Amino acid sequence: MSTQLCDAHRHLGVLPAYPFYGGPAVNPDITARATIDDLIRDLDAEGTDRALVIPNYGVPDVAVSFAFNDLVVEAAARDDRIRAGLWVSPRPQDAVPTAKALNLAGEEGVRVLKLSFLLGGHPTDEAVKPQLDEIFATAAEHNLVVHVHTSPGAASDIDHIGHLVETYADQVPLHLVHFGGGMSGHIKLIGSRFFDWIEAGKRVYTDLSWAIGFAPAWLAAEIERRGIGHDRVLFASDQPWGDHAGELARLQAAMGDGELGELVFHRTFEHLYD
Repeated sequence: MSTQLCDAHRHLGVLPAYPFYGGPAVNPDITARATIDDLIRDLDAEGTDRALVIPNYGVPDVAVSFAFNDLVVEAAARDDRIRAGLWVSPRPQDAVPTAKALNLAGEEGVRVLKLSFLLGGHPTDEAVKPQLDEIFATAAEHNLVVHVHTSPGAASDIDHIGHLVETYADQVPLHLVHFGGGMSGHIKLIGSRFFDWIEAGKRVYTDLSWAIGFAPAWLAAEIERRGIGHDRVLFASDQPWGDHAGELARLQAAMGDGELGELVFHRTFEHLYD
């Protein structure tokens, strides 16, 4: 495989326990790291050369994730291997903390703005459009990439997230985290939509964390068949919600150690984040 390894999406910060799905309060992300020292130890142990680090999120209290923005900016300032992503929100009720986060967009090492609709809002809702416009305008001003969570169903389904690609990805690089996140998203994207967007000039990128088993190999085959998309896929562990060793093994098997592997594991990261 490539001698260099860049991780394009992982998280920093420990979340409070929460009673997900009506059960007891739990901490499912057991490998979450609270400190920069812990993060650096993980990078060393994995052999990760570069990493894009984003605040951890998942509990309904978004103030927790906003509070981690300062931590990831500090991490990027401390270690040149680290690039920072800022947690932002398109929801109107989060306008004040999002404005504070966007004020950090020019800080050294910041390369990404991360948003998700898992905690509320909808990509096509007029109520979120002013915030989305501001987020993408800030990204354009500072030459940042916008990361957006995708998963099947509800507001994060690629049918809805695709609205952001159509609206903003002519001007701003848009990274579809998890490549649809499941069966329906993978088939829609690999079957045509991902490549259609690339051919239309959309600045769309993705990673295969959380991917179902068939997807990486099929995507690699379609990239080879179509001759496009090789420079739009990045390795990402999604630690602590993903499993670094498993994500790496799956993607190494699919992408190989030739030019495609070089792009996926480090060259596209360097292009976007250096």
